Amino acid sequence: MLWLRALHIIFVVCWFAGLFYLPRLFVNYAASEHPETRAHLAMMSRKLYRFVTPFMVLTIVFGLSLISLNVDYYLSATWLWLKLAGVAFLVVYHFQCGHYVKRINANQDDHSHVFYRFFNEVPVLFLFAIVFLVVLKPF
Repeated sequence: MLWLRALHIIFVVCWFAGLFYLPRLFVNYAASEHPETRAHLAMMSRKLYRFVTPFMVLTIVFGLSLISLNVDYYLSATWLWLKLAGVAFLVVYHFQCGHYVKRINANQDDHSHVFYRFFNEVPVLFLFAIVFLVVLKPF
């Protein structure tokens, strides 16, 4: 069980590193006026998205493995359902990042750097909420 928990935490950290950095690339892309810089940032965003997507999958796999160890407890725990709702939102956020990556790489993105600065803060809020739920186990 400790190995599963350790692997779950490792892949959560890896996934969040991508969720934090990818929107920063979007900010820099939207703020840049130089075509060469924009092309480089578009390539970086595409490679990073491909790199971190397996971390999302492994996070979910190891999380579900942990739940399977004590299904009765976990499925009756309100904090876990709230955590899973947060994770589901982050999965949608991850795929939205993929949508932006495609638009950026097709040179079709029209969002401002201000939009992406706000978009960049979303995973931070969910990280705080999820960590508090897991550690404090309220309800």
